[in-house]
Amino acid sequence: MTAPRWLHGRSEWKGLKTIGAAVRVYVENGVQKSDTRYYLSSLRRNGKQFATAARNHWSIENTLHWSLDMTYREDESRVRHRTFTQNLSWLRRFTLSLIKQHPGKESNIMKRRMAGWSVDFLMQILTGQHN
Repeated sequence: MTAPRWLHGRSEWKGLKTIGAAVRVYVENGVQKSDTRYYLSSLRRNGKQFATAARNHWSIENTLHWSLDMTYREDESRVRHRTFTQNLSWLRRFTLSLIKQHPGKESNIMKRRMAGWSVDFLMQILTGQHN
């Protein structure tokens, strides 16, 4: 829907044009469930475009989460202190981006391990200079 002019805080969202809701229906442990996610958008009112944008957002988010969990076992982390978790999260995302830029054919997990085993390989990852 078009974002109403009277919307509280609207001026804080530069370019706000629409508000959208996406309902996800899924099955968990044999039980059908649903949840609703709400979006603020700079897109014009267009249901098809909104649906594509919402799907693409979660596709990117899920891919990043999966990569972080597989490479760093992020879901198994027992760190609970807010500052530590934020710092580790930033560090994992930063290092994952460096690892992904390396042209080697190894998996991200293997590149991370190799960086721990070899100072030369670690320097390739950190400097972007590859053999």
